[in-house]
Amino acid sequence: MKVIYGLGNPGRRYELTRHNIGFMVADVLSRKWSIPIHDVGPDIACGEGHINKVAAMIIKPKTYMNLSGLPLGVLNIDAEDLIVIHDDLDIESAAVRVKARGGTGGHKGLDSIIQALGRDDFVRIRCGIGRPANGCDPSDYVLGQFTNEEMPRVREQIEAAAGAAELCLSEGVMRAMNAYNRRDRNT
Repeated sequence: MKVIYGLGNPGRRYELTRHNIGFMVADVLSRKWSIPIHDVGPDIACGEGHINKVAAMIIKPKTYMNLSGLPLGVLNIDAEDLIVIHDDLDIESAAVRVKARGGTGGHKGLDSIIQALGRDDFVRIRCGIGRPANGCDPSDYVLGQFTNEEMPRVREQIEAAAGAAELCLSEGVMRAMNAYNRRDRNT
């Protein structure tokens, strides 16, 4: 079974923050594929079903971002079956990129996952949030809510990230990378 693991922080306070875009993508996939996500323990909420005819589990950890790997240790998930969806400061706002393995770029949630799995060879769907304006602390920025002006592009990004996850499942990570990692030549 493939696992889609959307990262975020639990609680209403963090619902529409940049750090919670992984949760937002997981929620879109849950609705689209009629896979309800429900609490199954103190540290995890998940649902099971099929996405593009592939058996899949959608998971949202109920730990804070820095401890995102803890629920994975209990679930005994193979890295090759894992697709992690997360925010990324190093990618322009509203862009989606797919990566097959690698480092964390300082993302504490990814650090925790790699520590829990002991491996870094899992798929990442990286949702760009861009860097904060001069003088803004990156921690404050990722925990800040999207502005009303950003929301139309963020909604498109969430749909695109969900599409990237679907493509990873149906046609593989290389196909998804070819489709989503192209740079717009006009930017």
